[in-house]
Amino acid sequence: MIFQRDYSYIELHYPYKMIQKEPGFRLFIYHLSQDDPKKCTALKLKKFGMATVQRKMNNLPYGSISLNPFADKALSKEDLDTAVKHGITALDCSWQLADDVFDKLERRRKMRPRALPFLVAANPTNYGKPFKLSTLEALAAALFILGSVQRAEELLALYKWGPNFLTLNREPLEAYSKAYTSQEIVKLQEDFV
Repeated sequence: MIFQRDYSYIELHYPYKMIQKEPGFRLFIYHLSQDDPKKCTALKLKKFGMATVQRKMNNLPYGSISLNPFADKALSKEDLDTAVKHGITALDCSWQLADDVFDKLERRRKMRPRALPFLVAANPTNYGKPFKLSTLEALAAALFILGSVQRAEELLALYKWGPNFLTLNREPLEAYSKAYTSQEIVKLQEDFV
């Protein structure tokens, strides 16, 4: 059985209370300065005020969602309350060091690791490769899945290739955004692999 939030009671009894159509999330990036700064999507997100970039692990928020490709659980609407309350954190580092860094990050900051489901990269470095998303693409995918489509589009608009990420992944992203549980996301993912 799937439980979904029903806001009709609030709207009926508290019509003056405005409810956001899209949830708001704080975006954090743990940046280890291991990539070419000219190609770094994390630094561009910082430049335009779309994410907070931290270079020290201790400055990251406790309990946030950690976008971790090695996680056992997929990101889903089940994580919505945590994402709104504590934010979403992405790691910007070399793929060779990612596994070790994620382990330390999640132990020390009590983060909730979540993997993104099957998606294909649109960035020039990894175009067409599954799961090899840039930091920008990972955050945009997380926003889309959690229901913040407009904000995902705003992030992707920073690059000429950005909107192409949505073009390549529109069908799976829309399917994932309609699912509620991690298990549903994993089951849907099988249709796109």
